[in-house]
Amino acid sequence: MTVKVAAIEAIPAQASASAFVRWYVLLVMCMVYTLSIADRYVISTVLEPIRLEMHLTDSGVAFLTGVSLALFYVSFGIPISILADRLNRRNIIAVSLIAWSGMTVLFGVAASYWQLLTARIGVGVGEAGGTPAASSIIADYFPCARRPMALTVFSLGAPLGAWVGYDLAGRIADAYGWRAVFYALGVPGIVFGAWVYLTIREPRRGQMDAVGSGRKPSIIETIKFLSGQRSAIHLMWASAITALWGWGLTYWTPAFLMRTYGLSAGQAGGITGPIHLVAGIGATVFTGCFLGRKFMHDARRVVWFMGGCIGLATVPSIIIFWTHSLELVKAMLWIFVPAIYFYIGPCFGLLNNLAPPRMRAQFCAATLLVANVGNLVVAPQLIGFLSDYFAPGHIANAASLRLALLCLAPTGFWSAYHYFSCARTLPEDQERALAAAH
Repeated sequence: MTVKVAAIEAIPAQASASAFVRWYVLLVMCMVYTLSIADRYVISTVLEPIRLEMHLTDSGVAFLTGVSLALFYVSFGIPISILADRLNRRNIIAVSLIAWSGMTVLFGVAASYWQLLTARIGVGVGEAGGTPAASSIIADYFPCARRPMALTVFSLGAPLGAWVGYDLAGRIADAYGWRAVFYALGVPGIVFGAWVYLTIREPRRGQMDAVGSGRKPSIIETIKFLSGQRSAIHLMWASAITALWGWGLTYWTPAFLMRTYGLSAGQAGGITGPIHLVAGIGATVFTGCFLGRKFMHDARRVVWFMGGCIGLATVPSIIIFWTHSLELVKAMLWIFVPAIYFYIGPCFGLLNNLAPPRMRAQFCAATLLVANVGNLVVAPQLIGFLSDYFAPGHIANAASLRLALLCLAPTGFWSAYHYFSCARTLPEDQERALAAAH
């Protein structure tokens, strides 16, 4: 189907917008998220080649590729989300996408450690403006009951981005070297940023909540309101620890496969990439359909479902790094990988229902802050330090990385606890958010 720019621009972004316009916006935002995930996690596919070329330890390469991005990603996330709750979100997304894609290209041409570090920081700053603004726009195109479904479709960007970052990137790295991977991702991102600016129209805030957008609350008011939403706090911790567990393990999985089983970047990506694509999308689509059923309209059942799935999936995540059988690893990855995707959409959907319209981007940014501190700062660096510590002479190898990853794997049980705890006050907190919007 051909999308005419003029047609999209001519249609007012209001509650009566056609289904085509709503779904077009949703799919474009999904592609923004896809590029964000691909640019963020492609680094794990080429982690080992970069480490060897730069003569780094595991903790050193973790800081260069993970911590450097995350520190600025989380630092700029809250300020940019505040702007997203006040200014034109379409413009913020377009500028952010062009910025982080440009820095991705620069990472590929960087010739020294410090140039790589600077470019990676730039990617983090740019990506800070993407997800909170995108989820906030989606919330103004879909009504309350449909937001978990819509945000689940949006979260398809995660498995799509991971597939690009693992499978396609691995193939490119094997054929042309690791630097070519960043050109292949950055240039299309710049073009797509311009497309977002030209074809998306900023919606009126709160239009799907039967309330006006209201006055702009201060940061203190937002923090005070959030502190009273106990279910939102548990949900934030649950999603953050899920990210620490799932994405932290995923970050080091290609390097683990390469060291333990003697694979190339392309071969390791060829194992993990299709699993992310097929199982990740399958889990996300199933979750969206499942949550759309009438008996799942009770939000408590949503978090019970997520807690049970994460708790069960923790077991195969331990087996992956315990066994010495590559075939068993592949089988367990098909169970573990879906668990790091299905929770994303429901969590964002529920958070949007737990916040008044003018606080939604900040709620999402706060969640992303704690989640990304966990999966981009704590997990990569902790695994790197532990791997160096466990290794003979502190020179990391396959065995030391295995032990380090086994230390992280059980944290999935901790995440499940917070999902179950979230259910206790969830209905009351949703009513409180609705009342605050009036």
